[in-house]
Amino acid sequence: METCPSVKNILLLDSEGKRVAVKYYSDDWPTNSAKEAFEKSVFTKTQKTNARTEAEIAMFENNIVVYKFVQDLHFFVTGGEDENELILATVLQGFFDAVGFLLRGNVDKKEALENLDLILLCLDEIVDGGIILETDANVIAQKVASHSMDAGAPLSEQTISQALATAREHLARSLLK
Repeated sequence: METCPSVKNILLLDSEGKRVAVKYYSDDWPTNSAKEAFEKSVFTKTQKTNARTEAEIAMFENNIVVYKFVQDLHFFVTGGEDENELILATVLQGFFDAVGFLLRGNVDKKEALENLDLILLCLDEIVDGGIILETDANVIAQKVASHSMDAGAPLSEQTISQALATAREHLARSLLK
């Protein structure tokens, strides 16, 4: 039976293996301590590799883990043992590049923590419930930027859909008065 490609989790850890942003889409790790143990073991297994230029792939506890590092951040995407590594690598690259765009190329732990809302929105745009929605970093970054744009921004700086949403809000307010 063919199934849709899916992701079990996406992890963004710092250079000590501590959480920066994580999202789990699978019940394989039912408790927070199980999740933390998985993160620690994946980090320990991969930290001696040099995944700075290209993504690396590892089998770990019957899961495929694709990962890449930049500065003091470690990006991981986990899929089941039957998942296609290229699809997981594409998800990883989309996340990696979108974060790079959103942090304006200044990808490090400090900047990531200061913009955690953008990174979490980024995860939501890429995967929903384990199903891959988008892998194009430009599209992801644009959607995240449009979500985070101030609704009070001048109409000239809003997209058409944002402007319509703002107009709808104003109309609704005026009707409710």
